[in-house]
Amino acid sequence: MTYQEPAALQRDSGFLRIRLDLGYDGGPFSGWAIQPGRTTVQGALEEALALLLRRPIRVTVAGRTDAGVHARGQVVHLDLTTAEWSGLRRGADVEPNVALLRRLRGALNRVLGDLGGAVEVHNAVVAPPGFDARFSALWRRYSYRIADGTLQWDPLLRTTTLWHKAPLDLERMNAAAQPLLGLQDFLAFCKPREGATTVRELQRFEFNRGTDGILLATVQADAFCHNMVRSLVGAALLVGEGREGTSWLQERLHARIRDARSKLAPAHPLVLEEVRYPSDEALHQRAHQTRALRC
Repeated sequence: MTYQEPAALQRDSGFLRIRLDLGYDGGPFSGWAIQPGRTTVQGALEEALALLLRRPIRVTVAGRTDAGVHARGQVVHLDLTTAEWSGLRRGADVEPNVALLRRLRGALNRVLGDLGGAVEVHNAVVAPPGFDARFSALWRRYSYRIADGTLQWDPLLRTTTLWHKAPLDLERMNAAAQPLLGLQDFLAFCKPREGATTVRELQRFEFNRGTDGILLATVQADAFCHNMVRSLVGAALLVGEGREGTSWLQERLHARIRDARSKLAPAHPLVLEEVRYPSDEALHQRAHQTRALRC
């Protein structure tokens, strides 16, 4: 089954666009996008919404995540009729958004069974005119935790932290990351989709070590290609170990090479932390511009 994005909502369509903010533990899921015979975040969310609204529901997501990748700040939208939105109260003296959150939590737990709590919707609001969870976004920010030494290997955080045996040189990794900032073709660091551009604006790519000794990577861009964050981090790890020079990432970027030396960092430490949108007045124009570039 090929995933298709819904068409842009027409302002006179008679529907309300609803924004949902959610987080999830990606460990038990085969990624965000629906896949036949597999448990996915999108599949669970849409099944729960269908239970509430008694019809098939399709959501549009800000950024599709791979299998095992987590999210704290994921955003989706869906379109409901005014009657459906008001009907969520079912006679109770509460706002529709409050009713939706309460009922959706119960429906998700029913759908997920033993995985109850792995997906949590934190907020539901009627979106401003022109809002599109995917195309209106200005940028997405990911984090990646690395424990580069057994003293930092905390068993309680093993599902969200990379246990790396070799010590990593923070200065070398940042020196390698800095030249990749800006508008570039990241073909060397992603799995391209047919007919889609691999040009992205990388806005942040940096490594910092916390007081707990954990190395935290921050990667932010207007959008990401498939596997782009894990490819960037995987390449930086080779530099941090001293196996590659600090100019290696830039050389591969310009050569547009993907080969056996391209390494994907493991998925489980990767977290979608935040998606940022412009002011309400600029949402429609941003979506129009991005849709033209990406499609």
